[in-house]
Amino acid sequence: MTDQAEPYCLRSRLSWQLISMQAVLLVTLVVLLIAALCVSGILLVPRDEDHVIGIVQRALVRDAQGGLMLRPTADLEDLRDRTPDLWFLVRDRQGHSLSEGKVPSEFAGIGGALDKISQARLGWQLLEDDPRKPPARLKRVNSDAGPVQVLTATQEPLSSARTVFATALAFLGVALPGLAMMAIATFIATPMVVRRAFAALDTAAAQARQIDIHQRGARLSAHHIPLEVTPLVTAINDALARLDQGYQRHQRFVADAAHELRTPIAILTTRLESLPAGADKTRLLEDTARLSTLAEQLLDIQRLDQCRQPFSRVDLAAVAQGVVADLAPLAIAGGYELALDTAAERVEIIGDRSALERALTNLVQNAIQHGGRRGTISIHVGLPATIDVGDEGDGVPPEQRTLIFEPFYRLTPLDRGAGLGLNMVREIARLHGGHVSVFDGPSGGACFRLALPPAPSLN
Repeated sequence: MTDQAEPYCLRSRLSWQLISMQAVLLVTLVVLLIAALCVSGILLVPRDEDHVIGIVQRALVRDAQGGLMLRPTADLEDLRDRTPDLWFLVRDRQGHSLSEGKVPSEFAGIGGALDKISQARLGWQLLEDDPRKPPARLKRVNSDAGPVQVLTATQEPLSSARTVFATALAFLGVALPGLAMMAIATFIATPMVVRRAFAALDTAAAQARQIDIHQRGARLSAHHIPLEVTPLVTAINDALARLDQGYQRHQRFVADAAHELRTPIAILTTRLESLPAGADKTRLLEDTARLSTLAEQLLDIQRLDQCRQPFSRVDLAAVAQGVVADLAPLAIAGGYELALDTAAERVEIIGDRSALERALTNLVQNAIQHGGRRGTISIHVGLPATIDVGDEGDGVPPEQRTLIFEPFYRLTPLDRGAGLGLNMVREIARLHGGHVSVFDGPSGGACFRLALPPAPSLN
């Protein structure tokens, strides 16, 4: 047995897929941007010239002649070892100067012009000069040699991994809030988009829920359906068309078979009636009556489709009188008495008279077949619009009182009935907006009640 896939929420799946795609695109953009900056030499990393200036400041002293000199501190030696391109220029107000490394010519004589400046950053024009040239940092500090001006462009060396990591953090600091905003917008916008895109599917689903066996020719609307769903709607409509065609072929077969059966059954009944009276004749007549009833029930399946609005006013009392008159000979031959009483002279409903006659006929024939060949079959027309048919047989067990209205269901497996009569009664009742039920009769046996909506008053 194959596992059945669990249903999923399209809105949630689309939202998470969109957010995942946005995250992947954002990370890819950051990686490409960092790679481009590495190639071009432009990296947005923290400047650390102040660290170099601090090491020089702590190592600076005066020599015996009052000039500037550097004492060999551990930090200075470590800086020299780690920074092969180290350079700096130190000046004091007395005109003494000290330099180390290759000082760019652009900065060599600039210090004297900035004696009144405490600190500054001297940069380049990125569009005209080499962008890989670092800007210089000028700062006036107090040292053991007194106040001096230190100028350098040397930075604490960073490893490639640290550089990439620092740059990635700088970009993600801006990118992550943007991703969060996009995620919120996605969770808000996606349900709205999905709801609008699939609004027409709700209409199609409502149409599908209204389709039943009595409403053939119905199709799902393809108006405003998304192109991705159109093949499914088209396939369903094609399937409905094939079902309609198959049902029509089935109807024609049933109707033709029933018509073909009526003639030989009528001939057989006529010949049996000419036989001498006796138990065998009665039994044979009952059997042919059942065959005739089965043929009529098969025709009723086709007739049900013809019971459509507009209905007319129908008197249930008159219907009951007609059915009793027609079935009295059959009931008497089966050993029963027929009793009819009505609560009013006229009990009117809005419906199809022939269909109601068939329903009541089926109820009476069912009582004749299952009444135990004894007692009275009573027909009572009540108010506001009910017909009760009761017998004095064995009744219907409570656990089977809903099953007996299903097609082809028989109370006992060896029952000679076809199991169509009570199902036909239920369908006719539903067609008229009513229902049929069964309960225990007052004298034992079963009592079937056909309840229908009463006709509105003419006043």
